[in-house]
Amino acid sequence: MDLFDSLKFKIIRRNIKIAFPEATDARILGAASRLKSEELIDPVLIGNLAEIEKAASARGIALENFTIIDPDHFDRWDEMVAAFVERRKGKVSKEDAEKMLKDENYFGTMLTYMGITEGMVSGAIHSTGDTVRPALQIIKTKPGVSRTSGAFLMVRGRDQEKYLFSDCAINVNPNAQELAEIAVESAKTAELFDIEPKVAMMSFSTKGSAKAPEVEKVAEATKIAQELAPDYLIDGELQFDAAYIPGVAQLKAPESKVAGQATVFVFPELQSGNIGYKIAQRFGGFEAIGPILQGLNKPISDLSRGSNEEDVYKLSIITAAQSLMN
Repeated sequence: MDLFDSLKFKIIRRNIKIAFPEATDARILGAASRLKSEELIDPVLIGNLAEIEKAASARGIALENFTIIDPDHFDRWDEMVAAFVERRKGKVSKEDAEKMLKDENYFGTMLTYMGITEGMVSGAIHSTGDTVRPALQIIKTKPGVSRTSGAFLMVRGRDQEKYLFSDCAINVNPNAQELAEIAVESAKTAELFDIEPKVAMMSFSTKGSAKAPEVEKVAEATKIAQELAPDYLIDGELQFDAAYIPGVAQLKAPESKVAGQATVFVFPELQSGNIGYKIAQRFGGFEAIGPILQGLNKPISDLSRGSNEEDVYKLSIITAAQSLMN
């Protein structure tokens, strides 16, 4: 089964509600209309009703069966403000909360926190910081996870060759503990896409072939990840060729159960991860889907501001599928 056919099968007709805070954007409206008509997602559009209707009319989209929530006329506003103040544990006053919740991303994130929606998709016109910050403050990370991270699903060709690259979006220079947590969460994300997780901890060294603090960090992270999740195949440190090519793996890491057959690639810091996925995308012909935010208690997804309607459509499907994992 095609990757997205498989995900659609998991979510169809389950009435999973996903919040869209950028509901006047043509890309968002187009994707939401498709998702609604295909009974994949029940989109919740956030914003001023007249402005959303005007934008939808310009696209020829009828909104009769859509849920639209205007923060200025939300019947559970007082409840939301109180829940936000409580969640922030004294860091925000009632007056500050009322101002912050007028921001679409804070409002949409609170809808998800309160269980009114199962997740949120934003970032088409907002920065990653504007999307992720409310999620970290309100949704927060799962027990045992200190930081969220961003993975990319890499897909190529008709035979749906697919891998997961992480972290390529969030953490500039994670320490060994954080890198280990990223590895474990990436293995879980891989399973969502029916990828058998064989996790390679990436480095410029394979099994001690080079000596440097950067190598020691990856080796330590590998040990921690193996202790955190002994049921997953996680190994490192591995160079990319040793992780990917069986013949090289036999020479460099013959005892490894991951080398030469890795499906999940965990990069040691953001520079290499971001560069790596873009090389695979531009030189290797892979489609890069993401970033898929990992480690949160509920799924909040961050689009690229360069996204097209198809990107919104696909990331929304992924977000809905993630909601079934929590």
